[in-house]
Formats: sequence, C-alpha cells, structure tokens
Amino acid sequence: MIKFLFKGILNDKSRSLLPAIVVGLGVALTVLLHGWITGALGDSIEMNASFNSGHVKVMSRAYARDDAQMPNDLALLGADPLVSKLKNDYPDLDWVRRIRFSGLIDFPDEKGETRAQGPVIGWAIDLFSPGSTEIVRFKLQGAILNGKLPSKPGEALITSDFASKFKVKPGDSFTLFGTTMDGGMAFRNFIVAGTVRFGSSVVDRGAVIADITDIRKALGMEDAAGEIPGYFKDGGYNDTKATALMNDFNKKYQADKDEYAPEMIRLRDQGGMAEYLDIANAMGAIMVFVFVMAMSIVLWNAGLLGGLRRYSEFGIRLALGEEKKHIYRTLLYEGLLIGTIGSVVGTLVGLSASYYLQVVGLDMGDMMQRSTLMMPTLVRTRITPAAFYIGFIPGVFSMVLGNALAGIAIYKRNTAQLFKELEV
Repeated sequence: MIKFLFKGILNDKSRSLLPAIVVGLGVALTVLLHGWITGALGDSIEMNASFNSGHVKVMSRAYARDDAQMPNDLALLGADPLVSKLKNDYPDLDWVRRIRFSGLIDFPDEKGETRAQGPVIGWAIDLFSPGSTEIVRFKLQGAILNGKLPSKPGEALITSDFASKFKVKPGDSFTLFGTTMDGGMAFRNFIVAGTVRFGSSVVDRGAVIADITDIRKALGMEDAAGEIPGYFKDGGYNDTKATALMNDFNKKYQADKDEYAPEMIRLRDQGGMAEYLDIANAMGAIMVFVFVMAMSIVLWNAGLLGGLRRYSEFGIRLALGEEKKHIYRTLLYEGLLIGTIGSVVGTLVGLSASYYLQVVGLDMGDMMQRSTLMMPTLVRTRITPAAFYIGFIPGVFSMVLGNALAGIAIYKRNTAQLFKELEV
C-alpha cells in the first residue's frame, strides 16, 4: 500500500506539492532557528563562563554576596594553597586564580604629563606559568589586532576600542590607578603589548588584561585571589555535575562560620545565568510546539481544500465498497509520506543555511553597542545532533494532524446519497 500511495503522491502534484512546500519551509525555519538560538545562547554562556563565572567558582562568603562589585578587600587569602587543594580533591576540573578589578588608566604625553584618562575593568590572569590555560580560554591569540601577547612582567593588553578612543598603540606606556586590598591608593606602570577585540561590546569598550603577579603587587594582594574559577576538562558546563561538586565542597566548610571562609557557587547561580540555561533547554520544545500548531492550521486548511477537490474520489471509493476507516487510514499514510518528504528537504535546507551562518556568522555589533549582556557581537549558529531530527517532529506530526482533521469529513459522507451525487 505504501508503494501505491507513494506513486500516487508523485504523480498527482496538485495534492502533494503545496503541503510538501509548506512542511519544507516550516522544517527549514525550525532547524535554522534551533541552530541560531543554540549558537547565540551557547556562545553567550561560554563567554560568561570564560570571563566571569567559570563552571563553578570559589570565593569568600563575603565576596560572593557582592560579587558584581568586585570587592577585592573581601578576597580569599591563601589562594595558592587552596588552589592546590582543589586540584587534588577535584582533578576533573581546571582551577585558576583570578582578580577582577576596576580602575583608571592614565596615558602620558611625551613630557610625562597626563594626556588622557579613562575608566576600565580588568582581568588579572595567569599569563606566564607553564601549562596555563588562560590564554586559550580567553582566546587571546585570535583576539589580538595589533601588537603581541605579553611576554614579560609589566606588559598588558588593552581592548582596541579603548585604544582607538585614546589613540594608543603597542609600545605606549600607561599607569593603572586603583585601590589596594587594604583600601589604599594603588598605581603601577605598564607597557601596552597589544590591543585585543573580544567581540563583546561590554568588554571591548574598556578593559585591560594583565598577569596576576603584576596585579597582586599593584593591589597588595600577594597570595590572594578575588575568585578561583573551575572548568570541567571534559567539555562544557554540566549543571548536574556542578551541583554535586558545589554541595560536596560547601559541606566541608559548613561548620566554619567565618565570613571569609571559601564558598563555591555554580555558573547557574551567577549573573542571571539560570534564565539563560532554562531558555536554552526549553527553546527546542517551544519552537517545535509553535511550528506544529502553526503548520497544522495551514495544513488543515490545505487538507480541507484537497478534500473538497477529492470529494468525488472519496464518494466513488465508498460506492465501490471501501470502508470509511480504510480511506481515512490511507489519508493519514499520505500525510506521513508527504510530511517525511517535506521534512527531509526542509532539514537539508535548514542545515545548509545553519552551516553557512556557523562558518560566516552574522555581525550584530551595531545593534548591541549599548548592550549590558556579555555576549559576542558576531552571532553564529551551532549545528548539534538535535538539528538533524528536530525538524521531523513538527514536519511529520503537523502534516498527519492536518490530514487527520481534514479527513474527519470522510465520516460525514452519507452513503445513501452517493449514487445520486455520482449521477450528477
């Protein structure tokens, strides 16, 4: 029967072409939007994890309460022994020391007088230790626009937008003014090793990257760290693993009432990331539901029109003794075949468009200049295994549902009127 129906679908384009096109377009949009949202949200989550939150992060309890303010006066002391302990207790994660800070950068003229000043946020990371993963995590090699990576103490990177604003080039010097851990005035001279662009307007408008040893000396934070992020070595963020890890670590310090005792939090609990993760997890189901409903209505109407055109056909088949339920089943089989054909074509089209945007990306920098969210301005799709089958759910189901709704009219045919209709 399937072979017979398949030949009928191919030979009678009038009853299969329009529904197949509708299904194909809907499936292509489903696949493309799934890849777009997965890529945009995934890149944003990855960027936030790399720059700020980690997959999990250890801070002092006092620091954790005001994390967004980067209160380095509440930083962890004895950070180096704590990192060693974390690496020993939880070897599946890569643990790093960081200091996030804010300050003022002063650029001198040729006479040493202030030429320009500007506020910045900063990251003190491990740039020089053998085996450090921070350069790769911040993607510094690919972010360099001018100059080079710091190769010795006293060198730093600044973002290109900030450098352009103050007409700064590699080799120029600047003074970083800030606040020490004890609340005193801090300043340190640096040489601009290079300028970088991370592709996030929040960071690119004014940031400095320096080695943690230099910033520790500048801020009086020897053997201290504002935060100790941890990253799973086997891939991206895993909420189940992060939760178990957080609970295990915090249980060890539960009896310690000191507000400077270490506390671990997971990515989900930082900076509104819970909403990001929930949206990323639910978006596939939401899109499928929306497209199933929308396409079902369209295909229902198409099925009704097709049913009117095939009114005589159904009458003849009933007059020849074919059962109504058999005609109804064949209509569902037709819907299954047309939905499958349309879904295959639509998935191929959607994957092709997704692959193009995954490679090339779409620059949305002009739309995100004033954004306060840390996310890349070059948005790329991301093809995941789900992209190969997610389109079949709305494609096949909506076609079958549309035919099922339209086919109800078959049961309303009055067999006693068939011959009178055929005579007409």
